[in-house]
Amino acid sequence: MKIAGAPISWGVCEVPGWGYQLSSDRVLTEMREAGLTATELGPEGFLPTDTVELVELLDGYGLACVGGFVPVVLYKADHDPADDLAGPLESLVAAGAGVVVLAAATGQDGYDERPALDESHWHTLLSNLDRLADIIAARGLTAVLHPHVGTMVETRPEVDRVLTGSRIPLCLDTGHLLIGGTDPLALAREVPERIKHAHLKDVNAALAAKVQSGELTYTQAVAAGMYVPLGAGDVDIAGIIKALEDNGFDGWYVMEQDNILVAEPQGDGPLADVLASVAFLQGAASVVS
Repeated sequence: MKIAGAPISWGVCEVPGWGYQLSSDRVLTEMREAGLTATELGPEGFLPTDTVELVELLDGYGLACVGGFVPVVLYKADHDPADDLAGPLESLVAAGAGVVVLAAATGQDGYDERPALDESHWHTLLSNLDRLADIIAARGLTAVLHPHVGTMVETRPEVDRVLTGSRIPLCLDTGHLLIGGTDPLALAREVPERIKHAHLKDVNAALAAKVQSGELTYTQAVAAGMYVPLGAGDVDIAGIIKALEDNGFDGWYVMEQDNILVAEPQGDGPLADVLASVAFLQGAASVVS
């Protein structure tokens, strides 16, 4: 198993006002302390945009780059998402990444509200997905679409529209799929050939249900601890890994326990949950192998 980290586990997020943002030095240092050898890049501004500086920084911490999360507005006919992709793509190519993790952004800040799409919007979105996937492939990387709460691809019917209406593979995010109403284990078994990247999250299902009912916003639920260390929640992480491995999955497993910090943590802080997740994954890997 190829296991990587992600800055969101340390509360580093692209959403304005998300919470206290830790320095890249602390996050990357603690990734190495957890035994991780690779990371996704994190949001714009977290790491240098200058490609030479970026590569030198990651090399200095002994971390490879596996990919990056790139939200782009795909459904507007008068907006070209290739422009939004250009900068992140250059960074990912320079860093030697293999995957560009696209999300169908709403064009609004945050993930608590989203507009409804009509058929013309869907046609534009699906066409743009294939076009961006081709642009990314021409640079030697693989594009994947990340179903994500608060984006235009959140629910199971929306995931199915992507599967039937475009060629792009998926990022199997176990948490966002569950919260959006998709059984991630069932999806892993149904379309293993379309899954090229995985974000592993474990979820408190009771808090997820409050997001689904509208009792809590997504942001409120994250702040309340909806994401928990792998193995401590209600997602069958081990079963999902087995389903993927049995079908020849050779992509990265990126650990993500989305976090919101109110201040600089004292002591281990988010590192404690990351260490617990790493230990769980090491155990799961030994069972699968």
